[in-house]
Amino acid sequence: MSETRTHCPYCALQCAMTLSVDDDGPAGTAPTVSVAGAWFPTNRGRLCRKGATAAQLLGNRPDRLTAPLIRDSRESDLRETSWDEALDLVASRITALQRRHGPDAVGVFGSGSLTNEKAYTLGKFARTALRTSRIDYNGRFCMASAAKAATEVFGLDRGLPFPLTDLDEACTVVLFGSNVADTMPPFVQHLQRARDLGGLIVVDPRRSNTAQLTDGGAGHHIAPASGGDLPLLLSLAHVLLAEGLADERYLGRRTTGLEDFRRSVADWWPERAQAVCGVSALRIRWLARHLAAAARAAKAGGDPVVILTGRGVEQHRDGTDTAKAAISLALLLGLPGTGHGGYGTITGQGNGQGGREMGQKADQLPGLRSITDPADRETVAGRWGTTAEALPGAGVPATQLLHTLGTDRGVKALLVHGANVVVSAPDVLHVEQRLRALDLLVVCDFFRSETAAMADVVLPVLQWAEEDGTMTNLEGRVLRRRRAVTGPAGARSELWVLAELARRLGSTVPLAEQPEEVFAEIRRVTAGGRADYSGLDWDRCSEVAAYWPLRESLAEPLTEPLTRESAAETTTTGEPVLGTPRVFTDRFAHPDGRAHLGPITVREAQPASTHGLTLTTGRLMEHYQSGTQTRRVEELLDVHPEATVSVHPATAAQRGLAEGGRAELRSATGSARARVVLDAGLRTDTVFMPFHFAGAGAANRLTAGLLDPQSQMPEFKSTPVDLHPVGVGEDA
Repeated sequence: MSETRTHCPYCALQCAMTLSVDDDGPAGTAPTVSVAGAWFPTNRGRLCRKGATAAQLLGNRPDRLTAPLIRDSRESDLRETSWDEALDLVASRITALQRRHGPDAVGVFGSGSLTNEKAYTLGKFARTALRTSRIDYNGRFCMASAAKAATEVFGLDRGLPFPLTDLDEACTVVLFGSNVADTMPPFVQHLQRARDLGGLIVVDPRRSNTAQLTDGGAGHHIAPASGGDLPLLLSLAHVLLAEGLADERYLGRRTTGLEDFRRSVADWWPERAQAVCGVSALRIRWLARHLAAAARAAKAGGDPVVILTGRGVEQHRDGTDTAKAAISLALLLGLPGTGHGGYGTITGQGNGQGGREMGQKADQLPGLRSITDPADRETVAGRWGTTAEALPGAGVPATQLLHTLGTDRGVKALLVHGANVVVSAPDVLHVEQRLRALDLLVVCDFFRSETAAMADVVLPVLQWAEEDGTMTNLEGRVLRRRRAVTGPAGARSELWVLAELARRLGSTVPLAEQPEEVFAEIRRVTAGGRADYSGLDWDRCSEVAAYWPLRESLAEPLTEPLTRESAAETTTTGEPVLGTPRVFTDRFAHPDGRAHLGPITVREAQPASTHGLTLTTGRLMEHYQSGTQTRRVEELLDVHPEATVSVHPATAAQRGLAEGGRAELRSATGSARARVVLDAGLRTDTVFMPFHFAGAGAANRLTAGLLDPQSQMPEFKSTPVDLHPVGVGEDA
């Protein structure tokens, strides 16, 4: 029996776990999972249902892809072939399409689930081997608004600018639009002190499992209308400023733009906000005063106050402004960078943080550098061994990339890595139509996902415990995932796949094939960038908590217990720390060292459903993302085997719906069918669907391609819908 310490393949907590492998066991036997001890403070030896069953997906399962598949014609089925035939076919088709239509005829779609090494190599491959600007990734659906807001206000995009363990000491934690009890259950232990003190405040249209943590005097649940978070936040800011509760001394020292922000919230008195967001004026005033009092107490030596946001407030057409309003609220309270609390956003995908730092985002190069900045282009090009002129410019965001496939202004070929866009993209019926219009669709995956089933070429790749790599979790920790088992004989690492394709395409820029080699290159290329990994070490990522930015000049030998950029310290658990666990302690990341406040306005809401119902989508405890992995785990599927729609009992009665019956939802873009679940914790004007299911139960058949104009993130959380029962015999 061998044991390997590694990290979970799912969410951005990246919980530590131990894989126990019986070296004498039969081929294809899944290893067992045990939780690691308190050595990793994020989960402290706890795993959720998904993590505890993750190893079942490893090995030679009957549904694993073990050989390349190609389709001889659009009418034929996929057939097995050799790697040489598959890669030669992809390279020749790409070459022909680019000769005919130019480099941008080929697009690349990446993922926040890829390791840092894969995400980095994918971006480098796109810009040097393919020479295309058309690359983006599914983080556009997840973190784009929060990243844009943090960059504009703080000057730096790091989800949590402090260790997660700082929450252990907080007396007040406000969660806007996040259901961590379901999406990342081990997170909940860090909220216990706030619950004990009655200081957990959950803002969510649903009475989610996280909202229920406030029961019994543990805190408060506030339920705005779907999409009502922005007017609520602006009204809270209005009260703080109008009643003299803002920390004017802090604002004068550490921010700019206060007067512009003050003018923009002047009209959002609580009575006006109440009519828009559905939260009473009395409740708004109470919350603003409560937060101000808690922040004053924290700065007088009391416990910290923390404001957190999740996708519930960000996946809207005004998601960037809503995230900026939440940051602005924290600044008005004088919290960020003081040690008395602060603001953070909860990253969702496993490598959602690292994935956007490594250069697979349409407008970014490795190290959070900008592809439109001449100095950044020169730096990266020089370290890649090419010229800035040879690099393409900025690409187009993911939704635009997908919705224009096969058109005159879109790509003719698409390479998909680690994503299942047929389930996860908005307006998926249109996305399916566009995928069929492509000349070439290539999918790298380890299972035959719904997107892979549509492909012309499917390339079988290794998964999390079958190869080494690093991930960057929601706190900015760079962690090592270790190889614990041998993958199926026919599967290959995506690093090898990309290197082989680059060679066949005649690229003169080399691509490393081994994770450790790529990591060393990441260190060199990110040096001097905002996300600086140059001081990290491959082995050190397994032994200490390493937070970026960490410059090479500040790195210490492993025998040294701790270093950080401003002062030596440990986390609240006493673990050694390397890097910068807490950014903004001395200054923010803008050149002037200040946070930049500015005006925020509320855009006109999209027309409501004539039936008065709004669909919001989200995740379940048992499933993850598009369900490609978790719908293959029997224990998880048994708990939640199909798409459901949660409806308030009063709403269900009005529409003739019964618990367990079937319902059809209709929107401007399509229709979906789901099993009815009655939920008295919902607002009567809101229905909820998880987005993990495919086919007629795909929630994104209903969502439209409406985008935030700043981040280009789709509106997933507020879709006008109609809802009615499905008759007997009608549900084919």
